[in-house]
Amino acid sequence: MKIHKAYSVYSLICFSLVAILLSACKTKDNSVKETDVFDEAEKIISSIEYIKFPNNTFNIVDFGAISDGVTNNSEAIKKTIAACHDAGGGKVLIPSGRFLTGPIHLKSNINLHLEEGAEVLFSTETKDYLPVVHTSYEGQELMNYSPLIYAYKQKNIAVTGKGIFNGQASNTNWWPWCSKEEYGYVKGTSQQKDDHNLPRLWTMSENNTPISERIFGEGYQLRPSFMQPFDCENVLIQGVTFTNAPFWVIHPIKCNYVRVEGVTVKSHGPNNDGCDPEYSKNVHINKCVFDTGDDCIAIKSGRNNDGRVVNIPSENIVVENCDMKDGHGGVVMGSEISAGVRNVYVRNCKMNSPELERAIRIKTNTLRGGFVENVYVKNIEVGQVKEAVLKINLFYAIYGPQEGDFMPVVKNIHLQDITVENGGKYGVLIKGRPQSFVKNVTLTNVHIKNAESDLSVENSEPIVFKNTTINGKEYN
Repeated sequence: MKIHKAYSVYSLICFSLVAILLSACKTKDNSVKETDVFDEAEKIISSIEYIKFPNNTFNIVDFGAISDGVTNNSEAIKKTIAACHDAGGGKVLIPSGRFLTGPIHLKSNINLHLEEGAEVLFSTETKDYLPVVHTSYEGQELMNYSPLIYAYKQKNIAVTGKGIFNGQASNTNWWPWCSKEEYGYVKGTSQQKDDHNLPRLWTMSENNTPISERIFGEGYQLRPSFMQPFDCENVLIQGVTFTNAPFWVIHPIKCNYVRVEGVTVKSHGPNNDGCDPEYSKNVHINKCVFDTGDDCIAIKSGRNNDGRVVNIPSENIVVENCDMKDGHGGVVMGSEISAGVRNVYVRNCKMNSPELERAIRIKTNTLRGGFVENVYVKNIEVGQVKEAVLKINLFYAIYGPQEGDFMPVVKNIHLQDITVENGGKYGVLIKGRPQSFVKNVTLTNVHIKNAESDLSVENSEPIVFKNTTINGKEYN
């Protein structure tokens, strides 16, 4: 009996010690401390396996492709992909040369590989992107022009190599539809904000119109994404360069296990976001260069009613070793964010350009709603930003008033080991809501120089500073 009591006391002590140790790894709201979170990032990276393709190679030239930059090779590329797929998969090779084509539709177990010196030129004829396909525009699903590179409900797909994908978008095609004169828009011509375009899509979304009935394409002015894997699993995008995109560049939507590695995006058109994971999870963006006309990386999860109906948060996303140049933001969450974003890890990146507006940005409002939680940023070198190093805005507005009944929630935003040479207008800019304070923001070993103002913070819990300086002033 005495032995039993002693054992019980010993067990109780052990259990209590374990409980204390476990609780020490959590903050008051159960978010993991910064010192532990990048172990979670490693687990995410390890879960994304490199795809193994069958040892088959199919050269598009053998199926009739001509590298003169003039002949449309759509059928030759389509036949090559079909033959490779029918053989069980493998590599579809685009050799050195300039190949004009319409949209490329990938199939399971296909690695579309561009040799060094290969340039794929996409047609500027809008009719070549018909028939319409199930796609998405600014966070709302529809039937529209095909993305330039598209995969729908496929597994084990890749785009690799050292070649260039040139969307050939310009002020004479695709871009004028954005309604901005600097991109070729002529007053009086049709553009995306006309009633028959975006307002029509917004109404369909709010009314839960079936996707199959949301038909756009010819006669409408909604631009296609450049590369869009839609509802795919195991996606690899590696080594290639994207330029002159009509709209968003790399847009994995409803995807799981995505690796974007060593890619260069140099595209300065309207809404030319570099990489926009949407409703996606387990995403690794590594060793990429982003030089863009909009956000370098923007993590999204649907807009308004569409996002709430789909209800798939984007989560478990790791961004590392990237170089962000021009763009509205380095790593951004929103504004299409109605299903929420969680567990984002950013480390070992460089952000520097007089045209880079913010380093880390979160944007939403009460029409979009959604949540952002558990964002960890570590070891970032910022040379120059225009507006703020960290911007959180729960009053984001575009296309007019953006007020509704869906209160956004933002919490657990942690920046650590950040150096900034020119901080722009604000070191930190936070605009929360009186009904929804931004919660648990920490800056640890963050040093910001040459910001016009240290802080502008509204409707936020007090920021926790540790060994942080802004304009030489210590915040601790």
